[in-house]
Amino acid sequence: MTVRSEYPRPQFVRDKWLNLNGEWDFAFDDANRGMIEHWWEGEGPFDRTINVPFVYQAKKSSIGQRERHDVVWYRRDIEIETPSNDSSVILHFGAVDYEATVFVNGCQVVHHVGGHTPFEADITPVLSADGHQRIVVRVFDPQDDEQIPRGKQFWGPQSTGIWYTNSTGIWQTVWIETNAAKRLDDVRFRTLFDQGMIDIHAFGHGVSPVDRLRYAIRLGDQVLANGELGWATPELDWQIDFIQNHIFHAAFHGDGIPAWSPEHPTLFDVDFEIVDGSTGVITDKVSSYFGIRDVRTENGMVYLNGMPYYQKLVLDQGYWPEGLLTAPQDEDYRKDIELAKSMGFNGCRKHQKMEDPRFLYWADRLGFIVWGECASAPVYSKKAVDRLCAEWAEVVDRDYNHPCILTWVPLNESWGVPRIHTDTQQQHFSEALYHYLHAIDPTRLVESNDGWEQTVTDICAIHNYNHGKPGDVAQYDEYRAQLADRESLLSRAPAWDIYARGFANQGEPILLTEFGGIGFDVSGEPGWGYTSVESADQLIEEYSRIMDALYASSGLWGFCYTQLTDVEQEINGLLTYDRKPKCDLSAIKEINDRHHISRVLL
Repeated sequence: MTVRSEYPRPQFVRDKWLNLNGEWDFAFDDANRGMIEHWWEGEGPFDRTINVPFVYQAKKSSIGQRERHDVVWYRRDIEIETPSNDSSVILHFGAVDYEATVFVNGCQVVHHVGGHTPFEADITPVLSADGHQRIVVRVFDPQDDEQIPRGKQFWGPQSTGIWYTNSTGIWQTVWIETNAAKRLDDVRFRTLFDQGMIDIHAFGHGVSPVDRLRYAIRLGDQVLANGELGWATPELDWQIDFIQNHIFHAAFHGDGIPAWSPEHPTLFDVDFEIVDGSTGVITDKVSSYFGIRDVRTENGMVYLNGMPYYQKLVLDQGYWPEGLLTAPQDEDYRKDIELAKSMGFNGCRKHQKMEDPRFLYWADRLGFIVWGECASAPVYSKKAVDRLCAEWAEVVDRDYNHPCILTWVPLNESWGVPRIHTDTQQQHFSEALYHYLHAIDPTRLVESNDGWEQTVTDICAIHNYNHGKPGDVAQYDEYRAQLADRESLLSRAPAWDIYARGFANQGEPILLTEFGGIGFDVSGEPGWGYTSVESADQLIEEYSRIMDALYASSGLWGFCYTQLTDVEQEINGLLTYDRKPKCDLSAIKEINDRHHISRVLL
């Protein structure tokens, strides 16, 4: 049975594709004999089956074992004819954790390192003429290697504290496309908001100057702009002026171009066609979309589309009871966003995980801000630095076009940079990540080290759980004092210094990006939270008490509450692990809605 059958790359859609999710042959290789014994030829001891795209540790995989296996193998036989023309058969993997080597018909076609990002291989040269093809994947995920960016995945046999079940292997969709020799490889959209323009950059494959690129931009059923360009080079760059071309006849600001925001998530659909200049035949069709939006900081505030915007985020770990890192159904992504919005949150911080593009698609469509955060490595070393930088490059390549992502978070709580407070080398790494992300993506903010010990940054992000237990008046009063204004937020650090030595706030907005963590157990299983309550009414009362301290602050410009759901032993979610509300969600929304922007601007 094929699971997760939706097209996996929502911003670069082709109609014809083959989903390879479902049952694969599978084997553990604890003795690491597979390469020596030529399992890559496909005749090894594949004595199990697994349900892709779920890792063997997940219940949905049909295996559901938590024991450690650093090397695992997959095998799948498929029928694909060799293309009769110059087309290419491309094998795609959404994500494999951590290191993958892929063989087709006994030939290695790609080796990829990185657990959260996609990769592909042109398998045309190794296809069998009889149409029978065998895919074999070797995955290496050494749990003792602390130089791997693994985020919240625990290296021990049982989850504990803030650490969750490890994930090894394929955890996003595998698929195949047969693409024409002349095709579109990628496209990027950059909003030039103040100018009322969109910049489009298209990357062609196999095209020549006689070939053409057609495009049409639509808002709903209305075609707003279309055109045809020649491929003077394999890369085309052009701009659409929404004002001068009278696409929108009103003034740009106010009732002009509809911009993307959580309140009004307007998206423009775009269709592309590659036309062979010699024959006039359309060789490739791709559908995409973009949103017009701008995010920046000014006067100690975050601005969205030219207006001050207060972000009300919720921490989202992106785990599911049966699928772990992988949502069992595409609808689960939508459900999480709808539940968060029903509580009055306008976005989330995806914590220590680059989420499946299908989640970002629903965030774009439904209007939900996302802070994108790559998994961290536990230690600092040259190899850890190289791996994290490589993964960030692939993350930005994959997710550049999603308007929902407003902020990149390259580091969290000094994970992987444990001596950053005084170590100039680790400080340089933090600064380098900040500048690198701005160099390859000028459309977003970058928060350098979420929580404390920040270097150069666009947002000062503070973590503070010191609000005390319910009824602890003295601790709560101290908490309110710590949050009272900018001076207090920057000088009365709860534990660690807000900035690394030699760095200070340069006027960037301050957000409280972790706090709360109210534990409420509704399952009867052991668990923990930063504080605890005994009933749904107490949960609402405690949430209101903590939020009152935030709303009294004249220095905060947004927050991220911990957290959306319980995860394994953590019971500090507003929802249970299986997404059941722990209290009246409309009451949480009423509390979140109490804050409005004019209170901060006064």
